[in-house]
Amino acid sequence: MAQRDIAAERASVNTEIAGQTLVDWLRRAAEDYGELPALSDRIEGSETGSEAEWSTHTWAQYRQAALDTAAAFVATGLQPGEVAALMLSNRSEHVIADTGTVHAGGVPLTVYATFSPEQIDFVVQDCQASVAVLEGAAELQRWSQALANNPRLHTVVLLDPTAVPASVEEGRRYVSWADFIAEGARAYAADPAAVTARMEAIRPEDPATLLYTSGTTGNPKGVFETHHQILFQCTISLRANNTPAHAITLCYLPLAHIAERVLSIYMPLKVVGHLHFCPDLTRLGEFLGLVRPHGLFGVPRVWEKMQARLTAALEAAPEEQRTAIQQASEVARRYLEQGQYGRSPDAELSAKFAEVDAQVLAPIRALIGLDRAEFCLTAAAPMPEDTVRFFAGLGLLVRDLYGMTENCGAVTINRPEAYRLGSVGPPSEGIEVRIADDGEILVRGPINVSGYHNRPEDSAALVDDDGWLHTGDVGHLDEDNFLYVMDRKKELIVTAGGENIAPAAIESRLKEHPLVGQALAYGDNRPYPVALLTLDSEVLPGWAAEHGLDGLDLAQLAEHPTVLAEIGRAVEHANSGLARVQQVKRWRLLSDEWSVDTEELTPSLKLKRRVIHRKFADVLDALYDD
Repeated sequence: MAQRDIAAERASVNTEIAGQTLVDWLRRAAEDYGELPALSDRIEGSETGSEAEWSTHTWAQYRQAALDTAAAFVATGLQPGEVAALMLSNRSEHVIADTGTVHAGGVPLTVYATFSPEQIDFVVQDCQASVAVLEGAAELQRWSQALANNPRLHTVVLLDPTAVPASVEEGRRYVSWADFIAEGARAYAADPAAVTARMEAIRPEDPATLLYTSGTTGNPKGVFETHHQILFQCTISLRANNTPAHAITLCYLPLAHIAERVLSIYMPLKVVGHLHFCPDLTRLGEFLGLVRPHGLFGVPRVWEKMQARLTAALEAAPEEQRTAIQQASEVARRYLEQGQYGRSPDAELSAKFAEVDAQVLAPIRALIGLDRAEFCLTAAAPMPEDTVRFFAGLGLLVRDLYGMTENCGAVTINRPEAYRLGSVGPPSEGIEVRIADDGEILVRGPINVSGYHNRPEDSAALVDDDGWLHTGDVGHLDEDNFLYVMDRKKELIVTAGGENIAPAAIESRLKEHPLVGQALAYGDNRPYPVALLTLDSEVLPGWAAEHGLDGLDLAQLAEHPTVLAEIGRAVEHANSGLARVQQVKRWRLLSDEWSVDTEELTPSLKLKRRVIHRKFADVLDALYDD
């Protein structure tokens, strides 16, 4: 392994971004490429292929909208450093409100749309937000507790004009987004000096956004990210990817998540990209076909669901076609596996891959809207090996990366020219990673935050005196400095026999069977691991029809002997690849999938283990009854 010069790596990035802020990046994009498209919203009801299908802001229009919005924030009383809280769907107004806040010297905060009224109230109090921008009546209702308890929040802007309250409330102003922006446009046109002064006062070390961790228990933790941290993250991430200039991308994950903010708000400023908005995660497949982005980031659950849909579709194809696809897929897998460790596949395999890719695989990728994808990325949880191999069989290398809100996104990443399947890649430029004596992953670099907002004890535990951020994850580095993540430190199972087991490793094996949608391994202070499983609702109908079970609903199928026998075989297969102490001795198939709405998943689609443990405590206890 070549010795890295960390200081030189950091100096290279710092030289590239010296003295710059997000304001500078947007100004440069608008000045140099003002007529290119920047933000596009789908016009619902429009016909596919129609020129009027999308409503689009050019880069010049986007910047002007941000300046007008900044003027509106200034006029309404937002002071430098104050927080504007946003709860909006993925749409251009969301990004414009965010960027406008920054240009006014404020700090934008996107609040997870799944937060409870109590969590919203906590967040508003914790950050002392003075302005809120909300979608409509439903959001206003959910903010009622926060509004009642926080008189400092003096202005509420509502995207839906019909949701603006008719009655006047003393000390608080309610205004529609359209009126708010119109007022800002008039103010900026009359005298741009106030906004200009705010922009000129912004420094790289100033906060550019505030995020709150989605959390599984307790109150969310606030994390400020500075302009310098964000620009550093964007620079090292772009250097590690094949992101083309003017890349076409799709925003579909919550903008309260650091990964989506980096990919959809910040990186497009640098590459002068064209961002399209998907308003609902359930419509991702539809929008991929419409947009055909140059890349896709998805947490493992997104890739797993896509795999399930494609598997069902491919299995319905004629036998001759299925055979051709299977043969082509095996070639693609060998090709990508040979490309690991920076190696080049042999000439014969490369030629064969080029042939089957053009004839068989590229048309399949076109069907799912990934024919132009230059990069495919995943993070947030371990990616099942079966899912990685499935997409490799389509000629798509889904590369793992690793990072947290607390370090502004990715700190390791598999690169196109240097990847290892199963790892999350080597450290990014300027970033140091080491493993503590107890196996915890420690990170040091310019993108680390200094701590949590208003949480001195938690902050002290997060970053030590030497600048190492304690991630709470456990893993190991191989001889070439590729990182492998096992699980969250606090989520490791310690059996009654004292064995340390990573539940994620068991769950990944269980989910390799297409019928298994979700899995949770359990066994802390118990004699052996057990599992809770759910069925994949997208694969299940086709499988049920093939086995003469069509017409039965999900609950009926979850109890049917044929389904239970198949799940039993899935567990046996998973156990065959696990150490004896990891093997699942008993399991239970549940009748409903877990979701964000039913609170078993975080907004980033990770398991809320303690919630599941509590909700299904009786079921788990029963699995240990003799």
